[in-house]
Parts: sequence; structure tokens; C-alpha cells
Amino acid sequence: MLIERDLPLKLDALLFVAAGIRGFSEDDANQVSVFMFERLSGMLREQGYSAQEIDAVVGLRPQRLGEIPKLLAAVRAFADLPEAPALAAANKRVGNILKKAEGEVGNAADSARFVETAETALFAALGEIAPRADAAFAAGDYTASLQALAALKAPVDAFFDSVMVNADDPALKANRLALLNQLHRTMNKVADLSRLAA
Repeated sequence: MLIERDLPLKLDALLFVAAGIRGFSEDDANQVSVFMFERLSGMLREQGYSAQEIDAVVGLRPQRLGEIPKLLAAVRAFADLPEAPALAAANKRVGNILKKAEGEVGNAADSARFVETAETALFAALGEIAPRADAAFAAGDYTASLQALAALKAPVDAFFDSVMVNADDPALKANRLALLNQLHRTMNKVADLSRLAA
């Protein structure tokens, strides 16, 4: 019903209210949410969406279920772009680097600390592309939001070709991790693009 009628309701908020009425715990509500997303994944497979497309969208547990058809359409359109395989692979690599990082990773890089040209170029590209992608996302144009990311392929490739993220200098390493964190957040608003990697 939430999808078919495109109701502007957030799933976890609904479950929280229901849990309060029925006397369930927050953990119970979370288990119901997990179950619902599992059932939703099965329903979407029956509708012809691929496992990768579903995982990319459902993996982020979008709260407005009525948005899911638009999110899936955006992921499908993105996957058809020539830049998509490289960006999906890079996104997976970034996610793995951030998971292995020790301590808290910063949210924003300091451009004054850049040493390599490729760092500066990626930072500049993010500064140009992220606002366009974010604006399209906020407007509900998920396809445009993802397609804006195509322009990141060249600077992302250059970064990984010439920059050592785990530098010996702790400050340099922390700044590079913060830059990758910015990239990761920008790339994963619509869907978890790493799920599209081969």
C-alpha cells in the first residue's frame, strides 16, 4: 500500500508508532522492518528487477517505500552508462578502505593539505558535481542525481592511479580518508552503488 499509493510516510516512524500502541520493543520494530524489506526484495524480483538493482536500493533501507520504483529506475539508467562499472568498482573500493580505517574518519577534507594533483582535482570535481547531484536528489530526480556522478570517473580513476591513501604521514592519511568519505557520501545517496560492482 505504501508503494502503490505513494504515501508520504516513513516506514520506521510507522513501526515505532505501531510498537508503542502494541507494546512491542524497539528491537521488535526493527525485526519487523528487516522482514518487510526482505519481503519487498522478493516482490521486486518477481517484478523483474535484478538482484544487484534491488540490493543497491533496498540495502539503504529507504524510508519512503513509494520512492522505490523511482530509485530502481534511476539505478537501472545509471547501470547503462559507460562510466558505471568503473564507478561501482571504485565505490566498493572506497567503502572497503573506510571500513578498515582506524578511528573516526573526518567528513570534509582540507584542501590546504593536498600534496598530489589528483587529490586537488578530485576535491574540485566533488565541489562541482556534489551540489548538482544533491539538488537533483532533493528534487526527487534520482536519475539526474546518479547521472551527474558520471563526471567523477576520470578524477576518481586518477586519484587511485597516483595517490597512496594510507600515507605514512598521519595527517595526510586522515585528510585523504576524509576526501574519500566525502566521495562515498556523494555517491551513495540514491543507492549503494558498490552493489552494482561485478
